[in-house]
Amino acid sequence: MNMRKDENELTDTTTEVFEAAARPMRRGWILLALMMTMMLAAMDNTIVSTAIPQIVGDLGGFSLFSWVFSVYLLIQTVTIPLYGKLADMYGRKPVLMAGTIVFLIGSATCALSWNMYSLIAFRGLQALGAGGIMATVNTLAGDMYSVKERAKIQGWLSSVWGISAIAGPALGGALAEYASWRWIFLINLPVGAFAITLIYLFVHEVKPHVPHQIKYSGAAFLLLSIGLLMFGLLQGGQAWPWLSIQSLFVLLLLLLSTLITIRLESKNPEPIMPGWIWKSRVLIGANLSMIAMGATMMAPSMYLPVYAQSVTGVGPIAAGFILASMSITWPLSSALSGKLYLKIGFRNTALTGICIAILGASAFLFLRFPGPVWALVATQLLMGAGFGLISTPILVGVQSVVGWNKRGVVTGANMFSRYFGQTLGAAIFAAIFNANLVSSLRIAPPAMQPNLPRANAVIGTLQSGEASPQLQLFLRQTFHAATHYVYLGLLIVAIITLGFILFTPAKFTVLNEEA
Repeated sequence: MNMRKDENELTDTTTEVFEAAARPMRRGWILLALMMTMMLAAMDNTIVSTAIPQIVGDLGGFSLFSWVFSVYLLIQTVTIPLYGKLADMYGRKPVLMAGTIVFLIGSATCALSWNMYSLIAFRGLQALGAGGIMATVNTLAGDMYSVKERAKIQGWLSSVWGISAIAGPALGGALAEYASWRWIFLINLPVGAFAITLIYLFVHEVKPHVPHQIKYSGAAFLLLSIGLLMFGLLQGGQAWPWLSIQSLFVLLLLLLSTLITIRLESKNPEPIMPGWIWKSRVLIGANLSMIAMGATMMAPSMYLPVYAQSVTGVGPIAAGFILASMSITWPLSSALSGKLYLKIGFRNTALTGICIAILGASAFLFLRFPGPVWALVATQLLMGAGFGLISTPILVGVQSVVGWNKRGVVTGANMFSRYFGQTLGAAIFAAIFNANLVSSLRIAPPAMQPNLPRANAVIGTLQSGEASPQLQLFLRQTFHAATHYVYLGLLIVAIITLGFILFTPAKFTVLNEEA
């Protein structure tokens, strides 16, 4: 049986209920609404990052500002699986609208913040809504479009991230400088209100009225377990050493919470993470691949802009555009992946993508100090093309092997895996970079030792331009070497990703509905 016929069979897993509801949908307006809601969540961190100096200057609390980002990532990621389950139980429309409304309430309250503690709390509320957006937008797109169409649609949705990566910092900086940092949150309100209006008017779901039973105690402990795991990864090596009493305490709480979760969820008639997710090789392989890909993404995101400024010597805006160049090829390869996965299959398309990403990571390792700007852009273009060929076929593939009533769960698990991988990658690459930077500073020439900055002050010293030319050169070379070790780690993680994709079956077959 050829691949095209297999994909047509997978398309038929959409329920008849959805097919009946799909005809009156004005899909163009719905796609616009999905892109607008996705942009709310996608642009949020990029638009906030450029306004941090103004926020700290107004509210104070410099030592706490990292939690403005950490709490958002933590709560958004933790809630994605729950929203995916709720979307299967109660429909995509109410969950997406509820998530967007919560996000907008969080945005409005962020704009009213009176100190850093209140801003962090309201960012958590924002993230609570963002989890619903991230889980449900992709699920609804999977409902609306066939397997052949989904790659193009994922290209459109991926383009939102590219636009956000470029427009977010520029818009955030402009609002902070010429208006007020509070407008970076208030600007979400009209955009979100318009998106909600489109969803309300044009999304018409008809779903079976099936009574549901969910034990929220199990869901609460599942979210607690995921939250403790991510909290430990975010704080370990940053707020405290990995080998410390704090890490041990978090680990013990995590083990206890996990045991309680397993006990409660095993008795739950409708668990958030059903057992059949862990029995399917297709889903296990796909989710492991997304964890590894998410980790891989973090190395350039964390270190390439700083490398470009500190080693290559470009300005902040140029460094941002170097990083954003990945967002050019990502949506393009995502949109084109449909033709490829219909010919060679989901897994083989993802294999093509990871090979391209490995090529991009390897190319960076051959860059000599200080490295030309065009070469940095080339590595990003390759990695973006690779990620587009991995993420879209994997997501479309897992959506295609289940019916409507399970699509939210598998989409939520897939999205959660990617964000969890990003958190894991941030911890791994920070440990690699810091260890190599500290090691290099220890072997500095004796004449430089009196003026040598600490590891956490290297970037500041390079940016200030106050160090002697010899010290500047040494620190740039040190930063160059540490970043190369990060990319070596990236290459290893990319090869692990290749292994997970190879573990995934060559053909994605429809899962047994009784599973």
